[in-house]
Amino acid sequence: MAAMIALSLLVIPTSAFASTGSSSSEGVNEKFGPPIVVYGADLSDSEKESVKKSLSVEDEAEVKEIEVDGDDLVTYIQDGDASANMYSSAKITRKDEGKGLVIDIVTEENITQVTSEMYANAMLTAGIENAVVEVAAPKKVTGHSALVGIYKAYEVSGEKLDPERTDVANDELSVATILANEAGIDEAKVSELLTEIKKDIAEKNPASKEEVEKIVTDQLDRLQIELSPEDRQLLIDLMDRIRQLDIDFSKWSDQLSDLSSTIDGIIGDIADNEGFWQKVKDFFQSLADSLKSLFK
Repeated sequence: MAAMIALSLLVIPTSAFASTGSSSSEGVNEKFGPPIVVYGADLSDSEKESVKKSLSVEDEAEVKEIEVDGDDLVTYIQDGDASANMYSSAKITRKDEGKGLVIDIVTEENITQVTSEMYANAMLTAGIENAVVEVAAPKKVTGHSALVGIYKAYEVSGEKLDPERTDVANDELSVATILANEAGIDEAKVSELLTEIKKDIAEKNPASKEEVEKIVTDQLDRLQIELSPEDRQLLIDLMDRIRQLDIDFSKWSDQLSDLSSTIDGIIGDIADNEGFWQKVKDFFQSLADSLKSLFK
């Protein structure tokens, strides 16, 4: 009976960000064209096949396949290194206005630094809206190069991205991973911080870097996040660049609110799961104590 109870406790849902990927049953979207799959140019043949399987390429009614390499990195990111290795890949399926962004990292075990929410935040900064984006890698990688692939796929589908915005979006992804991996801040908390600061910028329309600094300081205080002076300055500099972008901030505010709601839900799930696992731990401790008493 104890074993049955233990097994029942361990059967819980584990999804944190809903997967609503494209499906061949919908056919080809005649407005936007078929989904576009972009592969990292440094994948071996076997790795590419693994990515195809992860992204369910063969399940699509039709798909356009391209590669992203170091030259593309230089196109979208100022001071990009053309010799950089490109492994993480993505499938992008454009959707109608109002559908928003859905990000699905289908190989979560292999994308070690970038979360779905970090991708979503960076894509909004770059100007990508209303799409399902699925990210995959055949081995452990940071996940940064997938963003460049997403830019290329979006433009291949007929859109034009502002290179200043894509460069700032790359900076945003870098700052997010620095705060999560070097400053030790929880990834969901980093995404919440970035989103809330950007919402304030959209709503308050700061006219100077000093006003941006106040917004950053207020949000750090509100979320009870402590940063080193260096990391704090990185964040202020990034947000000041965002302030100066050519963005329709009134429209941006709604999109950020949607993302904020998603992040709040994830943070809540994490808190709930922590409580759940404490109960599991307590159960097994109690079980162990009971078994010990049988042999006294």
